[in-house]
Amino acid sequence: MDKIINFEQSLDSFKPSTVVELLDNYIVGQEKAKKLLAIALRNRIRRKYVSDEMKEEILPKNILMIGPTGVGKTELARRMALIIDAPFVKVEATKFTERGYVGRDVEYMIRALVNHSINLVKSRLREKLKGEIEEEVTTYIVDELYQYDNVRELFPDLKGSKKIKQEIRKGVLKNYFDSFLINIKIKKKNPLFPGIPDFLPGFDEPAEINAFFSDLGMGGTEEVKSISVKEAKDILFQEFMDKKVNNDEAIEIGLKWAQEMGIVFIDEIDKISDKAKGYGPEVSREGVQRDLLPIVEGTNVNTKYGIVKTDHILFIGAGAFHVCKPSDMIPELQGRFPIRVELEKLSKEHLKRILIEPKNSIIKQYKELLKTEGINLEFEDSAIDKIVEIAENINNKLEDIGARRLHTVMEYLLEEVSFNAPDMKVKDFVITKKYVEERLSSIVDNTSLTQYIL
Repeated sequence: MDKIINFEQSLDSFKPSTVVELLDNYIVGQEKAKKLLAIALRNRIRRKYVSDEMKEEILPKNILMIGPTGVGKTELARRMALIIDAPFVKVEATKFTERGYVGRDVEYMIRALVNHSINLVKSRLREKLKGEIEEEVTTYIVDELYQYDNVRELFPDLKGSKKIKQEIRKGVLKNYFDSFLINIKIKKKNPLFPGIPDFLPGFDEPAEINAFFSDLGMGGTEEVKSISVKEAKDILFQEFMDKKVNNDEAIEIGLKWAQEMGIVFIDEIDKISDKAKGYGPEVSREGVQRDLLPIVEGTNVNTKYGIVKTDHILFIGAGAFHVCKPSDMIPELQGRFPIRVELEKLSKEHLKRILIEPKNSIIKQYKELLKTEGINLEFEDSAIDKIVEIAENINNKLEDIGARRLHTVMEYLLEEVSFNAPDMKVKDFVITKKYVEERLSSIVDNTSLTQYIL
């Protein structure tokens, strides 16, 4: 089977300057942060080319991102993971509790990373097998339909099973038989297997336990059901795919991928600092830090797929650090995030560039969405300037949520257009400065309305 994951990234492909250029396509500004992330990424690739003896000694240089909300911390980390094709999960430090307390323990982040990694591998295997499985499903349905007299009677002029099946196949592919009922054997799934407890080590939810034993082929019985061909296509596709995908191979690849290339983004890490008052009992905050320490240092975590080593997983912590400093974290944990990346507050110019420049800019997204309704949406330059001015004013007046404010402003600005788009007679719609003022000015001027709507 062809490689599903590229474990041997070329040094030529990930030069720091190239990585920065790729990040520039989606994130405006933050040049210093991009440079430091590019170096960290480059070191992960370099490690692959050193001797095996040294390879085990070179550990990831974990990163601590410092900056207000909405300036691009999560997006930088997520895009970096996409560039090197690495499994990536984001977790919130405030959702964890110290071991022994009621709640989710810090090991959850590793289990989430492994689950995501294995599911991605399975998804790629399924995509690779999609055409083959669709052909098998079509053949199965054709053979089943051929057994019915009322189907064969549709082709009175054709003699021989081969010719009739050819015509049935054409009909199946063109969805002519979607409403026909056929009998197929399908696996009957039980909600939870009897005798299995709702909690086992390495599992976070009862549903995960159920899915795990289902993967092993345990539980559930077969039953014959009469269903439409349309329903049968979906059910059979999933069942054939489950049989065809090599579960053991997916787990093996996914585990290796998570351990060697995985990235865990820990948001709001500042809120579990000793000085972060108002975010839970002090013992719990410090306890969570101490629970995080061995995982970030490198340890073994028990998951439903076996033991996972965290030694070479890259951890990226992030927080605003408004009421505390990185030095307020316990010293041992500080030392495990040696790379400090400080992100800048967004200026009005940054907000304007975010609105229009990136490949996935907000304006480009709305244009594409409304294009599906046949609406050609355009923005005058003066309108864009007004949108940015309003977003900046609201950030200054209320809590500064950075570029996220642009989303709330744009959503309200285009609410009427989005609602009426299917019935609009005019297909060219231009957003002018006057239109922006009419839609937004009264709300911006009314402070009580602004804090609830924008």
